[in-house]
Amino acid sequence: MELKQKRVAVYLRVSTDLQDTASQLSILQKYASDRGFQIVGIYEDKGISGVKDSRPELDKLMNDARKRLFDAVLVFRFDRFARSLKHLVMALEEFRTLGVDFISYSENWDTTTPMGEAMFQIVGVFAQLERNIIRERIIAGLQHAKEKGRHIGRKPLKVDEEQLVRLRALGKSIRQIACDLNCSKSKIAALLKKSSEAVQKSSG
Repeated sequence: MELKQKRVAVYLRVSTDLQDTASQLSILQKYASDRGFQIVGIYEDKGISGVKDSRPELDKLMNDARKRLFDAVLVFRFDRFARSLKHLVMALEEFRTLGVDFISYSENWDTTTPMGEAMFQIVGVFAQLERNIIRERIIAGLQHAKEKGRHIGRKPLKVDEEQLVRLRALGKSIRQIACDLNCSKSKIAALLKKSSEAVQKSSG
C-alpha cells in the first residue's frame, strides 16, 4: 500500500525589505525533498516585524490550516514564526487540535516524530494551564468586586417613567416603546404594570 505524501506549508519571514527569504526557502525545500514531503504552499511575510500581531501571510496560513489544506507547517526557526512564547504555544495548540504537524528546522522540533508528538502534548498541557489561570483570575476579580459592593455587568438603563406613560397613551405597543427607549420589552412591561398598579391605588 502506497503511503500518502505529506503536504507541507512553508512559512518564511524577514524583518526588513533589505533582507531576503531565499536562503531560508532553499534550505527548507531541500529538507522537504529529503523527507519526501510535498510543498503545497509558500507563505512569505517580507519587511514585517515578528512582534506585530497581524501578519497577512501568517494569517492566511492559519486560515488555510483550519481548512486542512496541508498536513504540516515547516519553518526555518521559531522566531521566524512566533512573535512570543505565548503566541507559539497558542499556535501549536491550535495545530494539535487541527491535526496539523509543526516542524522547525533550526530547533529540530518535529511533531511527526514520537518525541515531537510528546512535546505537542506538553504544549497542550501548558495551553490548558494558561486557560485555567485566566479563568481563575476572572472569577477572583468578579468575587472581589462583588465583596466591595461594585456592580458586575452592564449598568441598568434608567427609563423615564413619565415618557413611558406618554408613549403608552399614544397607543404605542410595548415593543415600539422598548425600541424608542432602548430597553427590553420585559422591563417596559414591568414598569407599565407598576405604573398601572400605582394609579389604581391612588384612585382607590
